[in-house]
Amino acid sequence: MKKSLAALAAMVVCGAASAQSTVTLFGVLDAAVSHTSNKGELVLTNPTLATLVNPSLALLPQSVEASRTELRNSGLSSSRLGFRGVEDLGNGLSASFWLEGALNNDDGTGAASGALNFQRRSTVSLAGSFGEVRLGRDNSPAKVNDDTFDPFGATGVGGSLIASAYSHGRVSNALQYFLPAGLAGVYGNVMYGMSERASISPLGLNQRDSDEGRYAGARVGYANGPLDVALAYGQLDNVDGANKGKDTISVLTDRRFKDKIFSLGATWDFGVAKLFGEYSQRELDRELLARDYVAGVLTVRPTVKTQGYLLGVTVPVGAGIIRASYANVRYDNDSVALFQPEKREANKFALGYQHNLSKRTALYATVSRVTNKNGANVTVGGPAFVAPTIPAGLTGVGYQAKSSTGYEFGVRHSF
Repeated sequence: MKKSLAALAAMVVCGAASAQSTVTLFGVLDAAVSHTSNKGELVLTNPTLATLVNPSLALLPQSVEASRTELRNSGLSSSRLGFRGVEDLGNGLSASFWLEGALNNDDGTGAASGALNFQRRSTVSLAGSFGEVRLGRDNSPAKVNDDTFDPFGATGVGGSLIASAYSHGRVSNALQYFLPAGLAGVYGNVMYGMSERASISPLGLNQRDSDEGRYAGARVGYANGPLDVALAYGQLDNVDGANKGKDTISVLTDRRFKDKIFSLGATWDFGVAKLFGEYSQRELDRELLARDYVAGVLTVRPTVKTQGYLLGVTVPVGAGIIRASYANVRYDNDSVALFQPEKREANKFALGYQHNLSKRTALYATVSRVTNKNGANVTVGGPAFVAPTIPAGLTGVGYQAKSSTGYEFGVRHSF
C-alpha cells in the first residue's frame, strides 16, 4: 500500500513538473509553380572608341535571356521545420529554446546543405521582468526591419528589392538583449555577434588579427494602435581577399571593410488598407591597398553607399488579401575615374493575391518585375544573367542586366 502511494505521489510530481514545460513542433510547407525570365542587353561601355565600327559587333546578339520554370518552395512564406519550448522557472522567470531549419519541400532536402539544419534560428533564452537574454543564431536587426516593413515579407518573387540588393541576413554566435513588454508600446533589442577568430601575438610581418564576422547592431521601435515604426542599425566587420575566413589576413593583399546598414520602417493600419514604408542605406567603409592605385592615382572609392526605399500596401478583400509594392535601389559608383557613368539603379514592382482557405492554409499568386539601369544586377530569382563572350580585340562593348520578370502561384500550409 505504501509503495502504491509513493508511486502515485511520484507521478503527481512528474506531472506537475511537465505541466510547467511545453515543447511545440511547428512548420510551414509552401510550394509554387514559378517562372522567371532574366534578360541582358548589349551596351556600348565607351561610345568614343573607334572599335565601335568593328564588324564583329554585328555578330553579337543584341539581347540574351535566361529563363526557367520550376516547382519551388517559399513563395508566400519560407518553408521551415522547427521546435520551440519554454519552461516556467517560477517568480516570473522562464527558460526557452528555439530550433528552426529551412526546408526544400519541392525535393525533400534541407535548404542549406541538402540536410536539415537549424540555420534559420537556434537560440536559448532566459526571460523575466528584466526582459530577455537570447544566445545563438538569429535574424539581424536590419533583416527584421526588411521582413516587417515589406508587404511580401521579403519572400518569393515579390519580396523586398532592398533585401535582394543588400542585407546582413542572420547572425551567428550572437548575444542579444530584448526590452521587456509593457513599456507603453516601446520595444527593442541589441545584438553582438562574436567573430571567434584567433588572436595572435606577436603578429608576423604580413599578419594581423582579423575581426571578420564580428557584428554589432540594435533595433528600437514603437507600436501602438495602427502605428508600428522601427529604426535598425548594424555593422558587420569583414574581409575581402585570399585569406577570407582565416584567423589572420595579409596587410598586402586582403582588404578589411565595415559593412553598415541603417533602416527606418513604418506601417499604418487603416483597417481597409495597411500602408508600408521603408528607407534603407548601406555604407561600405574599405581599407585602401596598393592595388587600389595606378601610377599613384587612386582608382577605387574608400566608401561606397547604396540607398533604397520601398512603398507598399495590403488590402483585405473578403477571405483574401491583395499585396502591392514598389521599390528603388541606387548604388554609388565604385570607381573614382574622371568620367563617371550614371549611378547604377534598380526598380521593382510586385503585385500579389492571397486567398485564405482556413487560418493555416492559403492559395496565392504573385507577379513582379525588376528593371536594371547602368549596370545594376538584381533579379526576382531564377537563373543568373548570361553574358556571351566578347570577341578578342573588341573593346568598349559589353552586356548588362536589363530586366527580370517572375510569377508564381502556389499553396502554403502552416502547422
